[in-house]
Amino acid sequence: MKLPSRVLVGLWNRLFPCLPETPDLCLQIFNLTRQTTLATSLEVADSGPKRNKGLLGRDRLARGEGLWIIPCEAVHTFGMRFPIDLVYLDREKRIRKLRREVPPWRLSACLFAHSVIELPAGTIRDTQTQLGDTLEFLSAPFTSNKASPQN
Repeated sequence: MKLPSRVLVGLWNRLFPCLPETPDLCLQIFNLTRQTTLATSLEVADSGPKRNKGLLGRDRLARGEGLWIIPCEAVHTFGMRFPIDLVYLDREKRIRKLRREVPPWRLSACLFAHSVIELPAGTIRDTQTQLGDTLEFLSAPFTSNKASPQN
């Protein structure tokens, strides 16, 4: 029997709770099909705590920013302060579902997805992204929103 990836990740986190979180990653997303850039500063939420927090606590996503939640088949916008665009991807980074300008206090899911990208509202429209497009992820320099300590 093959277990869903979210179950395996949950088991791993329960068995090894003392392991440090993965380092912060920052990527760029390029739509190979449309030859457009979706984000230049994409954070990766690939651990339980990062996926649970998501975009909560932020006032907005600036143009070019985003969050890639992996693995993920469903998201909610409960407690969020702004609308977002959602791009659901399969394991081959093909777009399986798009949701534009999802307002706060909503649920969205795609059972065929392996991950989801949360982007500023209007990104899907501005980049003419469509179902079936293939995305490429490239490394980018990380810029943290956290204030650096003063000496």
